[in-house]
Parts: sequence; C-alpha cells; structure tokens
Amino acid sequence: MALWGNKDLVYGDGTVAVNFDTKKVVGTGATFNTAGLISPGHVITVGSGATFGYAIISAVDDATTLSISETNGFVAGITTIAAGASYAISAEPGYAVYQYVAPEAKAAGDATQTAPDGYTKLHTSSVYGVDTAETQTARGASGDAQLYKPQHAGWVGITTYIDCHGNLRVKSETLVAMGKDSAGNGGIQNDADGSILADDTQFPDS
Repeated sequence: MALWGNKDLVYGDGTVAVNFDTKKVVGTGATFNTAGLISPGHVITVGSGATFGYAIISAVDDATTLSISETNGFVAGITTIAAGASYAISAEPGYAVYQYVAPEAKAAGDATQTAPDGYTKLHTSSVYGVDTAETQTARGASGDAQLYKPQHAGWVGITTYIDCHGNLRVKSETLVAMGKDSAGNGGIQNDADGSILADDTQFPDS
C-alpha cells in the first residue's frame, strides 16, 4: 500500500457505522469497491469535523464494507459508531493519524486540553491537503488567517492553541511537499469542498 496519495477527498458517499470489535466499517448508500477509488492505506475520517476520529483502511471487503487496521485513532471512550455517521476518505499520510490525534476538528468543534500549567486551552490538530493556489492565498492573507500559511503546498499538519495570554498560536508542519509543476500537473487534487473535511474552510482557493 502507498504511504500517501494526492487526493484530498477520495470518496464520501452515503453514511457509515463502525464496529470496533470486528474493525468493520459498514456503509449505507456507498459503493466502496468502485474500481480506482478506495485502496488500503487511505484514511477514513468519521463524524462532522472528525467528531469520532479516524482510522487507516486495511481492506476493501465489498461494496458496503471496509476493514480498518485498528481503532486507536478514534476518540477515547467510544466503543461503537451507530449507522448514519458522516465520513470522508482521504489519501493523506496514514502515519499522521496518530501524530495528529482525534478529534481533528477541521471544520467544526474544537478540542480543549488542560495544559500542565493548569490552563484549559483551545487546541486543534489537523492534516490538510493544501494545493498551490491555497498556499499562495494563505501567504497573502492578513490577521489570524496568515498564521496558518504553510511553508509548502502538499500534506500539511496544523496544530493550534491559545496561550496563557489569550494569543492564538499556530504550528505548521509540511508532512509531504507536493506542488504543481510549470505545466500545472501534480500537487493536491480533489479539494474537499462540501465534505466533512472542509479543508477549504481553512485554506480557501482565493
């Protein structure tokens, strides 16, 4: 299986349920085995704004069932996800699932964590597929939006928090540098417009 691909959004039709005991994802209104789409190594994010978390796909069993390798990327305490959950499948780097722990909170719902100094701080940790146009837009932004500017287009890890003085802090890490060449080929494709990933909410094209 590939370590990553270049598609921000691979697939996201219908809804899913997740059985943690069998490590099976069962879709409703989905056709997982359409040729050329979902492959082992892709990442499935479950719940709007990654409410439930995410996992690495280990097999495409049939049209309605996927196998996942483990459940460590889901929010602690969850033991099952009932039918009807929204989801999105991405070709982002699988190793980042555990580096950028759930919930990703890409579009909605921010995680709060209690820091060692006792402050409860707004904290988000996400992986974004950022294309060349989005990178240029972020670099030209102003205010807080400029804090998110990545060093390079590609798969970018973003961690944010509010420090003890109330200031927004943003750490940007290029996980995989990918940009279009002079002919416009390559780079991140299939922007996640309209999916639960909503990457363009944070990184608009213009």
